[in-house]
Amino acid sequence: MTAERVEAIFARLAQNDPAPQTELVYTTPFTLLVAVVLSAQSTDVGVNKATKGLFAAAPDARSMARLSEAEVGEHIRTLGLWRNKAKNVVALAQELVERHGGEVPHDRAALEALPGVGRKTANVVLNVAFGEPTIAVDTHIFRVANRTGLAPGKTVEKVEQGLLEVVPEQYRMGAHHWLILHGRYVCKARRPECWRCVIEPWCLYPDKQLYSKRPTGPAGVSSAEDRRRSA
Repeated sequence: MTAERVEAIFARLAQNDPAPQTELVYTTPFTLLVAVVLSAQSTDVGVNKATKGLFAAAPDARSMARLSEAEVGEHIRTLGLWRNKAKNVVALAQELVERHGGEVPHDRAALEALPGVGRKTANVVLNVAFGEPTIAVDTHIFRVANRTGLAPGKTVEKVEQGLLEVVPEQYRMGAHHWLILHGRYVCKARRPECWRCVIEPWCLYPDKQLYSKRPTGPAGVSSAEDRRRSA
């Protein structure tokens, strides 16, 4: 894909959604970190329902570290892999207290050393909580990057590196959110809704679905209003 196409794609995504944000509900770097850890193999909607009670009971690392795995589990048992997640949440809270004074470290290596935290989770925290231009490649971003031709790759690492190389600097802070929301609501796995895609003119996907089988509104919806309709 040419640099001109990449520039056009992100310019249009930025025009369509000037201030993209995570859909996880959080108030601090700690609650963000926990929410992202819980989001593995779970929807943001499901995580937000689970964390409402969890964060009311334990809004910071020190209070979370005092809970048992069973107590955390009572709040998150609606999520996939909840037992292992409960174990990791308690352990990472304890480690934050013991090694970082209860604060989430602004350091990739320190983040990835926490229980249940991998590169993707660290990238989200660094981007959302600390304003770094990282790109956390999840299943949606992996699909969009390959399908559109933005950054083809057979592994998450390859796609992440490809995106970091091609995304223009002025769009790197928002790239993660634009791509994940686009994949979640428009460039869907089973049947991409190309008929309402704002970046369709520059997309290289050979099997575009340009006709809807149902009535639709205006094209281009990965806006907040469209996400409410699609949820």
